[in-house]
Amino acid sequence: MSRSARTIIVAGVGVLALAACTSNTPKADTTNEAANTSAVSAGKNDEPGKKVKIGFSAPAADHGWMGAITKATQAEAKKYSDVELIVAEGTNDVNLQISQVETFINQKVDAIVLLPFDGAALTAVATKAMEAGITVVNVDREFDNPAAARTTVLGDNYGMGRSAGTYICSQLKDKKDAIVAEIAGIDSLPLTQDRSKGFKESLAGCGLKVNNRVAAEFTVESGEKAAANLLQAAPKIDAIWNHDDDQGVGVMAAIKNSNRKDFFLVGGAGSANVMRDIKSGTSLVKATVVYPSTQGADGVKLARLLVQKKALGDLVEVEVPRKVQLFAPVVTKDNVDQYLPTAFES
Repeated sequence: MSRSARTIIVAGVGVLALAACTSNTPKADTTNEAANTSAVSAGKNDEPGKKVKIGFSAPAADHGWMGAITKATQAEAKKYSDVELIVAEGTNDVNLQISQVETFINQKVDAIVLLPFDGAALTAVATKAMEAGITVVNVDREFDNPAAARTTVLGDNYGMGRSAGTYICSQLKDKKDAIVAEIAGIDSLPLTQDRSKGFKESLAGCGLKVNNRVAAEFTVESGEKAAANLLQAAPKIDAIWNHDDDQGVGVMAAIKNSNRKDFFLVGGAGSANVMRDIKSGTSLVKATVVYPSTQGADGVKLARLLVQKKALGDLVEVEVPRKVQLFAPVVTKDNVDQYLPTAFES
């Protein structure tokens, strides 16, 4: 395949602001070709370059966050005249997703950005792609072997827990007898374990602990059931952290049915409907912690840069980093307008 028509495969990431930096040198040195090729002038990263074909594979859009991943990825690709995005059908079938990547390899794509349903299960085929000279960008769920990807884009699950706990500590201040509850996601998943660990450790920093905890399954139905059980078991609660705003739709339904108003709630992931509730100032939800649904879009941008042999303009380093971990900020009424434009719909 000619270098003028290279191919990339992407599978789930978020929108990186890859603004290029300008040189601080007072006078341009036109004699130093190495410096001229490694430096990135303002806006140059977004200028059209070699044609890049991108294949994208991610799990099925069975809830709002995952659907937003694919939507944001497609929207980002359309911004570039030199990018052609091939989107594989979303699937929770590991064998089918492996087959999708095999197809990309046979098509001799330039890169693959992959949000695997199961990172461990997709490691071998991702490694095969890398060994075939294809650039792999791993998104959200890590492979078992770092060598299976050139670059990995991650959210911060542990950081989500830390951020949620820090916010709750700030709101409860010196109320050492406060009752804090947690509605987790799927307990068997490392991401849920990381979120709970960060939350527990953050609360400990202000002398609080998780007094009541239930687990759901990242669905509306499971959120409603888990929240109903929690509210029955805990007659007094001061604050609740719910790990996921999609299951939070069910959580809020259970709270409404209970007529309880003795606590405030912090969401997780950062859905648009939760942010609108926060903005209204009339909801029990006072904050949510972002887990970016823009990771697929970031994958597109990074894959494009890697294939075109460009770097991140705001870094001195002339290579794209091996790992990019996105921040987990707390969204409140004070800053909600900043995050609402990139939020997903539950």
